Amino acid sequence: MKGLILAAGKGSRLYPITHLIPKPLLPLANRMTLDYAFEKLRAIDVTDIGIVVGENEAAMRKALGDGSSHGVSLTYIRQPEPKGLAHAVSFAKNFIAGEPFVLYLGDAMYGEGFEDLKKRFEESGCANLNLVKAVDDPSRFGVANVDGEKIVKLVEKPKNPESNLAMAGLYFFGPEIWDIFPKLEPSARGEYEITDAIQMLIDEGKLVLAGVYTGAWFDTGTLDSFLETSSYLIDGEKRIAASSVVVGEVLHNVVIGESSHLDCKSIEDSVIFPGSTIKVTGKISHCILAGPVEHEGDLKDAIIHGDWKG
Repeated sequence: MKGLILAAGKGSRLYPITHLIPKPLLPLANRMTLDYAFEKLRAIDVTDIGIVVGENEAAMRKALGDGSSHGVSLTYIRQPEPKGLAHAVSFAKNFIAGEPFVLYLGDAMYGEGFEDLKKRFEESGCANLNLVKAVDDPSRFGVANVDGEKIVKLVEKPKNPESNLAMAGLYFFGPEIWDIFPKLEPSARGEYEITDAIQMLIDEGKLVLAGVYTGAWFDTGTLDSFLETSSYLIDGEKRIAASSVVVGEVLHNVVIGESSHLDCKSIEDSVIFPGSTIKVTGKISHCILAGPVEHEGDLKDAIIHGDWKG
């Protein structure tokens, strides 16, 4: 089985930091966001991975190389323009080469693995198995209506949901999907939707299953969700301890926890949580700052989400 990660998005909801750092490379709990995807895929013995990129291709290649430092083998696939998830997947046909594959959205984050879902996909012989998760507010999501484990209909953001199972951003596909893409029409918003492609599989009588996921699931695409995900991932070894005082240090690629006080020269490629107090005499670069900041030096490509002085 091969893997396919969609990572061509511009990350516009996290501007300005994503002007220079692609969203999949941002640090989450002191690790690059994509590293979590690689970890989850390695755990199900998927190491041959295609990564769909766009305008961020040069930065992604520079940061990830051939993937060997992350225990995977990467092939870069260019999506020339953003026209939806199904459009992005369609460019990977030559890479997938008829094998089954798992599709992973680059801004999704999961607390548990997918071993049972992969096993069910392989044993069932289905054309597609989708990770779904029970949610309190299904009207915000694409929703899977099911008969047992079989998906009978997908509804995008239904006003009156018939199910509470949200499509949660991970998909296992067999080769049947490649017959669908040439017949797919753009949606009302002008994009080729992966949910429309899956619905076509259903309409053509192919077996499409729901794999219910009970672990934590996050979308890191907004500042609030990015901070929420970081908070979930952090543990005592990865976080500067609460009430700590850091003086005279250059901080790089760290996450600063609540109630910390920092007095340092510079901060780069880092996330500062609410409740911390920060005084920086030098450069702040490529950071998300959610605590009060006193700043005397240069500021470059940072997102400010708290009080600001200087």
